[in-house]
Formats: sequence, C-alpha cells, structure tokens
Amino acid sequence: MRDFNASDRAKLPDQADGLRRLFAGARTRFVAVAANPDVAFAGLALERLAAAASVVATPERRVLVVDAAAGAPHEMAAVDLAACIEPMAPQLDYLAARGLPLRHVDARGSCEGFLDAVECAAPGTGVVILHAPVSELGRLFARRPTVPLLLAADHPASVTAAYANMKLLAQRHGLMSFDLLLVAAATSPRTPRIAEQLALTADRFAGAVLRDWAAIDPAASTEVPTALRRLVVGLLGDAAAPMPTARAHVAPDPRVRAVAP
Repeated sequence: MRDFNASDRAKLPDQADGLRRLFAGARTRFVAVAANPDVAFAGLALERLAAAASVVATPERRVLVVDAAAGAPHEMAAVDLAACIEPMAPQLDYLAARGLPLRHVDARGSCEGFLDAVECAAPGTGVVILHAPVSELGRLFARRPTVPLLLAADHPASVTAAYANMKLLAQRHGLMSFDLLLVAAATSPRTPRIAEQLALTADRFAGAVLRDWAAIDPAASTEVPTALRRLVVGLLGDAAAPMPTARAHVAPDPRVRAVAP
C-alpha cells in the first residue's frame, strides 16, 4: 500500500462528505425543537444549531430557522410567507412564525399543512429548524417521523420543563425518541448528570429514550463543537438513510448512563 502525501490527504473527503452527497437534491429535512421558556439563551441555541446544520448539510442548500415560539410574524405572513423570510447569513435564513402553525390546523387537529407551506415558501432550503411550543410541535409532526430536540439549561426549572415537554410528546403524540441540547457553561459539572437523570426519568416514567445529547457554552466561540455536530448528524441522518459511519452511542441504554459530549 502506498503512502499518502499531503496532496493526497487534501483530496480525501471530510467526515460530512457522505451526508452532503446524500442530501444533494433531497427533500427538505425538518429538525423539531421543543421550546423551553426556562432556557434563557434559546435564541443562541438555535443559532448554534443552525451553524452545525450548515456544516453537516449540503453547502448549496440553505438552512432556515422557523421560530414559532418567540418570533412575532410579519403582517404579510398570512398572504406571502416567502416574502417574510429574512436572510441572516450567506446560507442562513430566518422566519418569525409565532402562531402561524395553528392557522394551518385541519379537521383532525394536525398542523402539517404549515410544513408544506414552509417548503413551498423556501424551495432552496435543505434544513428547516422549527422551534415551537410543544403543543404545536406535536400537531406539526403527528404524521411525520421525527426525533424532537429538547432544550434545557443547568438549573432545575429548565430540566423539569424539558421532561414535561418530552412526556407530553410521548404520551399524547407517540413520539418516543428524543435528543437533548444543554445550554451551560463549559465549566459546569452538572451537565453530564442532568443528561443522565433525564434519560433515566424518560425510560422509567414515559417509556421514552434519550438517544444523544450535547452541551453548548453561551460564552464560548461560535465554532461548532464536535458533540453538537454529532447530534445534528444524527438528527438529519435519521430522516434520510442510515449513516455512512456507525455510531455506537446512538441508542444508549438510559439505565446505564447517558452519552457524554
């Protein structure tokens, strides 16, 4: 076997190359994020999540953050949704959409029509990060398989709210697998324990599984940490096809220990 020189190594695909090729020409992927009113830096969490999605997904396709929890929609949203999408960065767009999902509710109580409207309004988008109250999130994804992303911080009220979100989605809408994004200082010693306890509680009292988790530090640089990239790869890959590389930590037994970032 010949040795690789520097030019050879430069031609090798990076870890996300398989996903980029997989996503080329594919339909829009949705990441469902359960809003948590007790997380102070929810907006920053969405920003970091979008940055990670931009790294993982196809560069030619945009990432759209739809905020149906905090962003008050433009008055034109009911008439022309596309006109209300704001470009925020070269590959990142934003849509304030508080209350808009309920305008698309059908006779069965589903808001899935809003997802169709978003796809029509942003045809070049590869990933839509949809941040919504848990009551709307369940109606949006009642008929679309998804792994909701829970938000929490390193204080009890936010963890309690994250568990309540998970329990409602599991018991009312049958969504049984979740991921977790913790917003906490890098020096906090509590983050692994929070993830572990949430995984144990999910298993014992809701029959649900916490597959994976990551933590972000609000005070840290905007560089995408490895744990967050891994989390996003799992969220996007599950909506498309099996991942090119196996992940031994995808579905840990929550009775043993949650996955460390």
